[in-house]
Amino acid sequence: MGVTRTWAVALSGLEGTLVEVEADLTHQLPDFRIIGLPDKALGESVQRVRNASENSGLALPKRRLTVNLSPASLPKQGSGFDVAIAIAALATGGLMDLRSVQTTAHIGELGLDGRLRPVLGVLPAVLAAARAGIRRVVVPWANRDEAALVSGVEVTGAVSLTDVAVLHGAELEPAPALEPVAAPDAPSPAAPVLDLADVIGQDAAVEALIVTAAGGHHMLMTGPPGAGKTMLARRLPGILPELDDEAALIAASLRSLAGAPVTHLDRTPPFEAPHHSASVAALVGGGSRLVRPGAIARASEGVLFLDEAGEHSARTLDALRQPLETGSIVIHRAGFTASFPARFQLILATNPCPCGNYGVRGAICDCPPAAIRRYLGRLSGPLLDRIDIEASMERVSVAQATGGKAQTTTAVARGRVAEARERAMRRLRGTPWRLNSQVDGTWLRQGPLAPPPVVRRPLDAALHRGSLSLRSFDRVLRVAWSVADLAGRDRLELEDIGRALFLKKGIRT
Repeated sequence: MGVTRTWAVALSGLEGTLVEVEADLTHQLPDFRIIGLPDKALGESVQRVRNASENSGLALPKRRLTVNLSPASLPKQGSGFDVAIAIAALATGGLMDLRSVQTTAHIGELGLDGRLRPVLGVLPAVLAAARAGIRRVVVPWANRDEAALVSGVEVTGAVSLTDVAVLHGAELEPAPALEPVAAPDAPSPAAPVLDLADVIGQDAAVEALIVTAAGGHHMLMTGPPGAGKTMLARRLPGILPELDDEAALIAASLRSLAGAPVTHLDRTPPFEAPHHSASVAALVGGGSRLVRPGAIARASEGVLFLDEAGEHSARTLDALRQPLETGSIVIHRAGFTASFPARFQLILATNPCPCGNYGVRGAICDCPPAAIRRYLGRLSGPLLDRIDIEASMERVSVAQATGGKAQTTTAVARGRVAEARERAMRRLRGTPWRLNSQVDGTWLRQGPLAPPPVVRRPLDAALHRGSLSLRSFDRVLRVAWSVADLAGRDRLELEDIGRALFLKKGIRT
């Protein structure tokens, strides 16, 4: 029959590469070998394919069988190549329509009884196949809903290897139907809707959160326990605009790689809140063979919230600096690298001291000065320099707690944020940026809408005194534009600069 070919997908981070699976049958001593830089899990595919084929009534030819995964220089990991290897190998015996086999990508792991088992990362794999021009993909039955989220591709969810062979034209004797392998986890219930009106007595912090949402800025909240920092942070996704198709696919692909069930495109921006005991690997991501995204990547297109930021290790917090600047995270392993997007809004919340009572009216703080400096010192200067907005919060008084609900609801705030972002997009039309937080500093200072010296005077004075770095200078300008967008102004005014300076430097505890 010569060489038969089909397709699989190799994932490296969120990026997928189409892999040509070639099978060749020769008149030599019976053997089955896989070449093309497979890892150990792929090397074990030989036995899985052999047993699955035998138990499906599709015995492999009793000759030397060589399967090549091309390009051979690309590392391949995992068991998701099993189905492609089995189909390419069986096609050498003339059982199937070669044209059908050659135009289809196969993704999935084989059980010894011939059933297709679900694998991680089906959504990004199908996306990569579609972008490479593949129009038909076979996936395990448990992954069919996830794969069907990709438009323009005919997705077939197969229960067994026999089903795949029949799809490609094999004429087989009827066999007992096998139960499909279920996905390991059921979809989690939808998160309850959290309303901004539940936050009482923190009007200034609520307004700062709205500015944060309008421009896509990073924010630090400082205040004693019980002030409402976590309540406020958890309501940020609700006032952000819904994800568009591309962003929703990226968020769903990252959930798929992380092992979470994906059955639909969730338009709500993701929210990740790792515990303060989380390691650097849990935040950044990792793995020796199959690299999984960490909290930084899973928060992409949404919010990364670090509560009790002063309790996080300094190494963990410093791991945020590069993703905050580049919008991506690259994990290096021996022989390969994996890249994930990291376009998130960072929200930090911290107490003013280890006990939380420093500066709180009516409370007693027993923390020595050295302990307070050490606690707050974990938030390094370079990290704070990347924070756009700093909000100080106090405990709610009796009058505030019993005075009824706040006037700002999630629906009202979402409307204001949407209008502000629309205004920013109109202003930035023709540039590579969509949000104020993304705009290049040179364009802000010297572009067509640069503020005149009389408006910029407070910023220039702060830069001259050394209280602002040039990076912070640019960040204040970005916040000022968000304030102006919320106010409906097309030009920066002195009060916008003043408000942005207040949000950046004026209210740190």
